[in-house]
Amino acid sequence: MAWMQLTRKMKLPEAKSYVAAKLKIDVNQLADEEIMRGIREDLGIGMITSVAGSPKGIRAKIKIAELLEIPINSVTLFKSQLGDSLK
Repeated sequence: MAWMQLTRKMKLPEAKSYVAAKLKIDVNQLADEEIMRGIREDLGIGMITSVAGSPKGIRAKIKIAELLEIPINSVTLFKSQLGDSLK
C-alpha cells in the first residue's frame, strides 16, 4: 500500500482497495499472513521470509511494478542498465 500512497498520492483506504483489487482478494484479506503468503508465492512478488527458488530482490520488485502498474526507480534503473549491456 505504501507504493500506492507514494506514487499515486492515495490515502490508505484507497490504496488498500486498489491493491486488493489487483490481487483479486478482499481488503480484509490483506492483513491475513496465510492468504498473503500464498498470493505472494503464486504471483512471484517476494515474501518476508525467503523460500528457495522464489523471486527475490529486483526480480520481485519488477513483478510488483508490473502487477500494480507503477514505476519503481530501482526497476527502471535496472532495466535501463540491462538494456545498455545488451547492445
